[in-house]
Amino acid sequence: MAAIQELLKQVSDPALRARLTEEIGRLTQNKKFGLVFEEHMPECTPLYGIGIKRGGTVARKTGKINDTYTVIRVSGDTALCRNKQSGEAEEIAVSELVAVAEFGDPIFPCLQPIDRVENAPDSDLWHTLIEADNYHALQLLEYLYAGKVDCIYIDPPYNTGAKDWKYNNDYVDGSDSYRHSKWLSMMKKRLALAKRLLNPADSVLIVTIDEKEYLHLGCLLEEMFPEARMQMVSSVINPNGSSRKDMFSRSDEYIYYLFFGKAYVCYGNNDMLHPVEEKQTRWTGLIRTGANGKRIARPNLFYPIFFSEETGKFVSVGESLPLEKLRNEIVIPDGCFAVFPISREGGESTWGVQPSTFLDKYEKGYIKFGPWKKGSCYRSVSNLQEGMIKSFERGEIETNGKNEDGTWNLGITNKPITAMTTWVQDSHNAGVYGSSLLKTIFHDIRFSFPKSVYAEVDTLRFSVKDKPNALILDFFAGSGTTLHAVNLLNAEDGGHRRCIMVTNNEVSAEEAKALSAKGYHPGDEEWEKLGIARYVTWPRTVCSIEGHDVNGNPLKGNYIGSDRPMADGFAANCEYFKLGFLDRDMVSLGRQFQEILPLLWMKSGAVGRRPEIDDEEPVMLVLPENRFAVLVEEAAYAAFAREVRQYDSIDTVYFVTNSESAYHEMAADLGIQSSYQLYRDYIDNFVIGARRDRT
Repeated sequence: MAAIQELLKQVSDPALRARLTEEIGRLTQNKKFGLVFEEHMPECTPLYGIGIKRGGTVARKTGKINDTYTVIRVSGDTALCRNKQSGEAEEIAVSELVAVAEFGDPIFPCLQPIDRVENAPDSDLWHTLIEADNYHALQLLEYLYAGKVDCIYIDPPYNTGAKDWKYNNDYVDGSDSYRHSKWLSMMKKRLALAKRLLNPADSVLIVTIDEKEYLHLGCLLEEMFPEARMQMVSSVINPNGSSRKDMFSRSDEYIYYLFFGKAYVCYGNNDMLHPVEEKQTRWTGLIRTGANGKRIARPNLFYPIFFSEETGKFVSVGESLPLEKLRNEIVIPDGCFAVFPISREGGESTWGVQPSTFLDKYEKGYIKFGPWKKGSCYRSVSNLQEGMIKSFERGEIETNGKNEDGTWNLGITNKPITAMTTWVQDSHNAGVYGSSLLKTIFHDIRFSFPKSVYAEVDTLRFSVKDKPNALILDFFAGSGTTLHAVNLLNAEDGGHRRCIMVTNNEVSAEEAKALSAKGYHPGDEEWEKLGIARYVTWPRTVCSIEGHDVNGNPLKGNYIGSDRPMADGFAANCEYFKLGFLDRDMVSLGRQFQEILPLLWMKSGAVGRRPEIDDEEPVMLVLPENRFAVLVEEAAYAAFAREVRQYDSIDTVYFVTNSESAYHEMAADLGIQSSYQLYRDYIDNFVIGARRDRT
C-alpha cells in the first residue's frame, strides 16, 4: 500500500486520482481481520564514510533518506544523479549526498572505535555499545554470534502516536494511517534477524510493550516463533497511573517472555519471590494408594524389601513378583525379614518406584525408614518425591547432614513462592528508579520514559540467574538500562555475563528542527554529539561503571536491596563502537585488516582488552590474552603454527587466503576449535545474508 500511495501522488489528473483513491480504499476495507500488514520494503540507511561513486545509491543529506538516486557519473565536486521514483536526472553537489543502503542490499560493516571505559583492568570481560541502525547491526551480529545469544531483551518504541520513533528516517506520528503497519514491518525485519542469533537449544527472548501494540506484537511473536513457549507478564511501572482521556488510567506495561529449547524461569534468590513459604519437609509413604496402586494393576512394582532381623537396617531389595507367585514363596536372605507393600486393610498394593529406582534413591539418601522394634516384621518406608528432591538440590531445604542409615536429616523447607504473571513491586517504579536515577547522573536529563533499573534486573534475573556467563543483547538500548542492570546482576552474584547494546544516535524532533535551522545535517559533529548514543547511552554507561555523574562528582545513595553505594561503580569494562561500512572491493583486495580487527575480537568472544595495530599490516597476530590469532601472510604459516601451539588459550584462528584448499589444509593441521577464512567468510556472509533477507 505504501508504494501504491506514492504512485497515486504522481497521477496528475485530479479526477482520476480521486477515483483510484476511492477504489483502493474500498479494496482495503474488504481485508479479513488478522495479522495482515504492509511490508513497507523500502527501508534505507545512510552509509556515512562510503564514497560517492558511479552506480551507487545515494540520497540528499537534507532530504528524505528513502528518496533515493542512482549516480550516473561523478565529475569533480558534482554528481549527475537519476531519481529512482521520478526518473529525472539532476546535478547535485557531492558534499550534499550520502551513500545509502536499501533494504536487502549487501553491506560490509565494520566497527569504528569511539571510546572505552575500563574499570576492571584485570578482568577479561568486556561489554559493548554499538551506535548504529539496529537492522544493520543485527546483520553484523549474525556474522559474529549466530545461535550463541542466551538472552535478548528489547524495549522497542511503543508506537503511541507521539513522535517518539523513526521509520525510514521520518518520524511516525498519530496522523499516519499506516503507523501500525510500519511498526509491524519494522519489528518483523529485526525479529527475523534476532531469531538467528538466539541459541535454539536454550535461550529467552523478552519484549516489553504497552496497550497500543501488545495484541499485534503477540500475534507477530506467535507467528514468527511457533517453537517457543510464550507467556505475558503485566508489570506495574507507574503506581500513580498515566491518564487516558475518558478511559482508565494506565499503570502497567506488558512483558512477553519466549522460552526456547530447555530454557526455563530461574528462581533461586530473587527479591520478587519473598516471603518464602516455610513448612516441614514432607516425606511421602512409598506404598501407592487408589485403584492404580493395587498389585494386579502394576505387578512389576510388587517386590520385597529386606531388612536385618538383628538391627532392622536395610539390606537389599528383591525382584518383582509375577501375579501367580505368592509372597511366602520367595527366598528370604539369611537373617533378614521381608516387607511388602501391604495396605492398611491388608490388601496387596505396590511400591511407588521400581527396584532400580528405589536403590538409586536410597544411595542418594532420598529413602527413609520408620521406627522398628526388634522382633517385628513390619517397617514403614517413605521417600522424597521429585518436587522435594529439586527443592533440596536447589538448597531450599535445611539439612543437618545424613543419619546413620544414610538418609538425609532434613528440616524446614524454605521454598520460594512461584512468581506470578502480575508484578507489583515498588522498585519497578519508572519515575523513581528510572527518570530520577538518571537525574543523579545527568541532572538535566531529557530522555523520555527510561525503565527502572531494578525492574530490568528482575526481568533478566528470571532468564539468566542460572547462567553466570550468559551473552545478553539489547538492540533497542535507549538510555542504556540493560547494561546497567547486567552489571548490577553480576555484582549481586559474582557473574560474568556479557552485554551488547545497540542504539541509534537520533536526536529529538525539536532538536532536529533547531539543528537544521542552523545549517547542520546528520553526520555533522554538532548534530551527532546531541544524539541518544553519545549524549545519553554512553555517558550513563561510563558514569554507572565509574560511580560518578557527568561532572565527575561521586554518585549519591545506594542501590536498593543490596546497600551497594552507587559511588562504588562496577568492576566492568565496555567498548563503544560506531557501525561503519567498508567498500567491498577494498575488502576483497585484503586492504581493510585494521578496520576488520575489532570484528575479529568480538567474534572471538570479546575477551580481554581490544587489540590495536598501527597502519602497517602485520604478517601475523597471535593474541593469547584475547584467545585468537590471525595469519595475514599465508607464506608465514609454519612460523605462525609454531607460535599458536605455544598457547592453550587460543581457540579461534583466522586465515587470510584466497585459496579454499589452502585454508582447509592449514585449519586441519592446526586443529583449533574454531577457524575462519578471510575475507571470503566475511564477504559471503553479507552477500548471502542480503539475498536471504530479500526473500
